[in-house]
Amino acid sequence: MSKMPDKLIAYRAYKDGKDMLGIADVELPDIEAMSDTIKGAGISGEVDLPTLGHIGAMSMTINWRSVCGDLVALSAPVTHALDFRASQQVFDNVEGKLKTVAVKHIVRAIPKKVTPGKMETCASTESGNEFSVLYYKMVIDGKVAIEIDPFNYIYIVNGVDYLKEVRRDLGL
Repeated sequence: MSKMPDKLIAYRAYKDGKDMLGIADVELPDIEAMSDTIKGAGISGEVDLPTLGHIGAMSMTINWRSVCGDLVALSAPVTHALDFRASQQVFDNVEGKLKTVAVKHIVRAIPKKVTPGKMETCASTESGNEFSVLYYKMVIDGKVAIEIDPFNYIYIVNGVDYLKEVRRDLGL
């Protein structure tokens, strides 16, 4: 491996393509396969087998340093188009140089919880928005790494469309 991943240098959060205000950190969605335990004749024990291309409900959180207009705006019960664009540092051990790689997370999400936070003098309010994620795409260095769209039967990892045959079988 010639490029060793190191750290996130910086990122910006965008809503509908506009730079968001406020200082926040983001907890991106976990991707967990839906599964079922199989047991019985022909198997010595149990196996928890994932269902091809099906994932459990995804959620994400934006944590704000203080109450702000974005906290309120993102509380509206509509689907929000959110993009998180980052510059990630890598070490190229062939050239002996630090370099950057662009990473982008594209999310379509609807709010399910707003936390105004706490009030304490000279401290962060620890405010936040929690969302149900309806669509997720991760792009690394201009290439789609992961794309998940449950409503359209899309589950792509590193260019492989794992639900292509399922869509064909369903006549989609």
